[in-house]
Amino acid sequence: MFVDKDGTLIEDLPYNVDPRRIRFAPGARRGVRLLAANGWRMAVVTNQSGVARGFATLDQVLALGPFLRERLAEEGAVLAGFYACPHLPDGVNAFARACSCRKPAHGLIARAATELDVDCSASWFVGDTWMDVAAGKAAGCRTIVVGPEWRTAGAWPEARRPDAAVPDLLAAAEIIGASA
Repeated sequence: MFVDKDGTLIEDLPYNVDPRRIRFAPGARRGVRLLAANGWRMAVVTNQSGVARGFATLDQVLALGPFLRERLAEEGAVLAGFYACPHLPDGVNAFARACSCRKPAHGLIARAATELDVDCSASWFVGDTWMDVAAGKAAGCRTIVVGPEWRTAGAWPEARRPDAAVPDLLAAAEIIGASA
């Protein structure tokens, strides 16, 4: 399964690359445990425009992968991959460009699926924005939106409407577990 990082797996602190400030989002720790108990491996797929904006380096962002792998392992879960898009068309450095990996495009999910040998049609994408849903749907995944927008997601245009909308990753894990 694929999961967004900020606002889904961990609390959303804009442009944060400091592991000391990372906290699981509400419901995420228990959700991760439930997903692991049901045999799901996770891959983080995240937009990280702070790189193109000059707030962080790509190395700083990518260093979060091993950190999250350790935190998830402490919960009994497997982080199979960490995929981050550093691009933004109106950024300030070499990462300032359009790309196919920035959600709502699905290029990063497709790359992850290929590298991890995952069938997107048998997988889920869980995120906290319409961009996550649109990318997941375009990749062929079933989708769940969590977080503050979950209450209004049913009114989103079809291309952005998730298969389910719930408050947090724990509720998403319950849906995923029930679908297996």
